[in-house]
Amino acid sequence: MYKFFFRLVFKRMDPEQAHYTAFRWIRLAARIPVLRTFVAAALAPRYKELRTEALGLRMHGPFGLAAGFDKNAVAIDGMAMLGFDHIEIGTVTGEPQPGNPKQRLFRLVADRALINRMGFNNEGSAAVAARLASRNPVFRTTVGVNIGKTKVVPEAEAAADYVKSTERLAAHADYLVVNVSSPNTPGLRNLQATESLRPLLTAVREAADRTVTSRRVPLLVKIAPDLADEDVDAVADLAVELGLDGIIATNTTIAREGLRSAPELVAETGGLSGAPLKERSLAVLSRLYARVGTRITLVGVGGVENAEDAWQRILAGATLVQGYSAFIYEGPFYARAIHKGLAARLAASPYATLAEAVGAETRKKAAL
Repeated sequence: MYKFFFRLVFKRMDPEQAHYTAFRWIRLAARIPVLRTFVAAALAPRYKELRTEALGLRMHGPFGLAAGFDKNAVAIDGMAMLGFDHIEIGTVTGEPQPGNPKQRLFRLVADRALINRMGFNNEGSAAVAARLASRNPVFRTTVGVNIGKTKVVPEAEAAADYVKSTERLAAHADYLVVNVSSPNTPGLRNLQATESLRPLLTAVREAADRTVTSRRVPLLVKIAPDLADEDVDAVADLAVELGLDGIIATNTTIAREGLRSAPELVAETGGLSGAPLKERSLAVLSRLYARVGTRITLVGVGGVENAEDAWQRILAGATLVQGYSAFIYEGPFYARAIHKGLAARLAASPYATLAEAVGAETRKKAAL
């Protein structure tokens, strides 16, 4: 039904306008008590065997919504209603910014992919912090906050900008993510170099600890799939050295190899997400797990279209898995299908729990 609706309606709309239209419907449904109860019962059934502990947090399952869908923390209950076990909001910057000029979001339907050059359009960390502080949750869910650099802030002053957002948002976050891997903010990916990343992560960690003294706010870093293998290793080693809580692998890619969509679409600048990212994001995840093992939590994202993709991420080393682009193509039953498929795969596997399955395939390859 949704795929027919997508072809009939959403495919004919500007992608960004379609996003906001769907967003309004989700938010509206979450405001109506009887309707949200019915929707949650249909789309968010719970599987006890999928219960997950990660980052010191307990979650209904391992599958969450990646950053980028809800930039301003306006639809947390709506996305929980649709079955996502955790919702990562943002990317949020120190100051509000409109993002890049439109058109800035493109569907590559033939590739089941998206290209975006949104440019961190958001209301800024002060406004998002105020919204989170006043939130009255309807559904219990884990909320991550993804922070990035304000575009006009020079690279040399990036740490101070991230610290500003941390001081405003840490108290309202179940976990924090430092985003240094979007291709749509000039100079941002330069911060992935360990000589820049070390002082940045140290400053954010100190700010989080200074701001929230009643608990430790888990801190993760999100990296690009375009890093060379040796740079992936360097980030992994740095994360362990600094006592980071996790790494999210991966953000969007600037690569365009093997795409089938029209050349004029493929030529659009920005970050590519969706199915074409699957192979590289899985390879980066497996490499990270081989390097860090169970010392930090890994989150797998990029090309997660179905339960098999999510299962492969878990076997490669991900404790948590995220999706976004496939949600556009699969619709409201996306999370439900992944949960059902994961439960079936776990039952058919030799593993008693999801935790036992984490990294099993990567360990097996290392033993050969």
